[in-house]
Amino acid sequence: MKIYQSRLFEKKVKKMSKAEKDALDREVRNIAENPNIGEEKKGDLKGVFVHKFKLKTNLYLLAYRKAGTDLELVMIGSHENYYRDLKGYLKSR
Repeated sequence: MKIYQSRLFEKKVKKMSKAEKDALDREVRNIAENPNIGEEKKGDLKGVFVHKFKLKTNLYLLAYRKAGTDLELVMIGSHENYYRDLKGYLKSR
């Protein structure tokens, strides 16, 4: 399985601390092992899955898409304005 990162995802991860990146790597491995772990969205976000997890005390959402055997990590962030930003990003692509 190949895992791709969007440019937006890369920018957010670059700002994370080492401990946060390690926790994120564990979550990405969980998603790679079981791509249906996240909740599939409806409407404008059809085909996008969102996996929720905690880093320290913060709740993060990780959006990803499956394409055959490939996995695209689209966006990561906290819940505030997350879906609005995700819709905007997907429409601009």
